[in-house]
Amino acid sequence: MNANSKPVAVEQLKPDAVIISHPHQDHYGLIERLDQSIPVYLSELGSRLIDASRIFSRQPPLDNDLLFFYPWKTFEVGSFKVTPYLMDHSSPDAFAFLAEAGQTRVLYSGDFRAHGKKGVLFERYIQKPPPNIDLLLMEGTMLDRRSSDFPDERAVEEEIVRVLLDQHNTSFIICSSQNIDRLVSAFRACKRTGKTLIIDVYTAWILEQMKLVTERVPNMFWDEVKVYVPNSQYQVVKENPDYFGDFRRAIFNPDNRIEVQQIESSPADFLQVIRLPGVNAVERYISDEPINIIYSQWLGYMERGDEGRYGAKELSWLREGPRVNFVYAHTSGHAALEDLKRYAEAVNPKMLVPIHTECRNEFRNHFDNVLVLEDEQELVL
Repeated sequence: MNANSKPVAVEQLKPDAVIISHPHQDHYGLIERLDQSIPVYLSELGSRLIDASRIFSRQPPLDNDLLFFYPWKTFEVGSFKVTPYLMDHSSPDAFAFLAEAGQTRVLYSGDFRAHGKKGVLFERYIQKPPPNIDLLLMEGTMLDRRSSDFPDERAVEEEIVRVLLDQHNTSFIICSSQNIDRLVSAFRACKRTGKTLIIDVYTAWILEQMKLVTERVPNMFWDEVKVYVPNSQYQVVKENPDYFGDFRRAIFNPDNRIEVQQIESSPADFLQVIRLPGVNAVERYISDEPINIIYSQWLGYMERGDEGRYGAKELSWLREGPRVNFVYAHTSGHAALEDLKRYAEAVNPKMLVPIHTECRNEFRNHFDNVLVLEDEQELVL
């Protein structure tokens, strides 16, 4: 995240193994360049979600040497013992890792927060963190940001409810299909206001994968959820019959599917999940009654000019329209400063190295024993 960071020649790396903390692209995005003989450790759900993103982007599934780990179950990589800790994050199956070799213990925080629907994981973790940590690699995405308007997922849900209670045309929520907490918040808001949640094929597939770890996440078989089938996504399913199996039949089941005509006949009955690249789809619903667009992602995606090709520019135009009610409702997938402090105090490392942050030099103002490293700088413990 440092503007001066150098590109990494992944294809030249020769580690004993690579460990993926969670299925966000900034944590696995170059994995296909890795030597295929190098084992890659990740969770089974993480593997499924990565493959889902690739398939719907018309890329092949990962063909690395994949090995699955499980929460709190130690595994060995050469002379290292590695223990994954399930954490609260905006991605499911996000992990911190304790790596041990000899008497040395290194803790990688991964991406985490304390204010999501799995916040209990954070509280349990800091009550009994891994002891005797020599080095803590800790993320600091939110070190210079605040989310006081929406401090947690409950606040996001309440804002969605407020919008839906005053709905006269259809409403849209723009969020990541892999932000399961946000989809649950949207579903709960629909449940409370008598609306139906509409998801696309990709989102429906993601929710089907969640059944690997929980049956409590809404999916297309629930009465209050319907699937809209865009042709581009249907073509992906059609071209990969072995990968999708019976899913193709399920999305065309009349009990699960909804047509545009049904939405247009009673638009105020629905909240539709869309992603930023598909924002132009909302234009067909603009009429005398304004549509609601609930933007539920980081605002930086809209403010950065290089994101225009992903739909941000189009959304900016719509936002200014007189028949669009633009509503911001988002809480971060990363820990706020006060929770970063709680994490560091609980772990009490001999040394703390900032990672995943644009404000690494500010860590010294908030934490003890901070060492700021440069790219390619070697650290020997």
